[in-house]
Amino acid sequence: MTIALFGKNFAPENADYLRQLLNELAENQAKIAIYKPFADIIAAFIPEGINYTVFHSHADLKADLLFSIGGDGTILDAVPLVLDSGMPVAGINMGRLGFLSSISKTEISKAVESVLSGEYGVEQRTLLELVAPENVFGDVRYALNELNVIRNPEHSLLAIKVFVDDVYLNTYWGDGILLATPTGSTAYSLSAGGPIIAPNAKNFVITPIAAHNLTVRPIVIPDDSEIRIQVEGREKKFVFSMDSRTCALDTSVQLKVRKADFCIHLVRMKDEDFFGTIRNKLMWGKDNRN
Repeated sequence: MTIALFGKNFAPENADYLRQLLNELAENQAKIAIYKPFADIIAAFIPEGINYTVFHSHADLKADLLFSIGGDGTILDAVPLVLDSGMPVAGINMGRLGFLSSISKTEISKAVESVLSGEYGVEQRTLLELVAPENVFGDVRYALNELNVIRNPEHSLLAIKVFVDDVYLNTYWGDGILLATPTGSTAYSLSAGGPIIAPNAKNFVITPIAAHNLTVRPIVIPDDSEIRIQVEGREKKFVFSMDSRTCALDTSVQLKVRKADFCIHLVRMKDEDFFGTIRNKLMWGKDNRN
């Protein structure tokens, strides 16, 4: 079995956990492949005698499962590597709060045992696909969490016209809007007042950011809809982002978005479930009356 390791950066205080992961994979005869930039970062912490290969992109990533080492943002950055391969992604949380990277660094032994024995569950997570304009972020036109349109902090508010399946929804006056997947409903959208959506719900949510009209609220729409977004108003440019990728676009650009035709497969340990995760992460029930 080949296990891929991916990360963006690494804190030296987590070196013992990394060594534990590598040693346990090697002791169980798993082949190890490490993302080349990450391998360079962790080179000093790799135990002697650990054999591994490196990969650079989606094209040369050949593995049975990928461990994302970091936080939720690391899993988002792993999406362009995994894409439509169907490869399961397991997130080892080296930070604090993590909805996607749900495996604690103190549970590495348990995670390795479960992965190598096949004793784990998989959640299919919907992606957003940017249909137009093309090549905004090169070949990476997918988002696991959300797409957002926001004003430049130095500029005035935006007027954002939104259509769902070519039916006019609303013009949002404010700092911006978010279009989030169920996965992204617990990220930026939640902070902006959006609802939590279960991963297997077939919906997207449009969440206004600091709306100028307080009666404008988040709205849940079917995920088989095509969403069209046009920015209007006095400003010539707006900030556009998909997960961790950001750029400035001209207001003459019209955005078209739909559900991608493939999913990302997130690993869940057998004793984990989505409701338990949000209950624990958001500390629901932490009340002296319970």
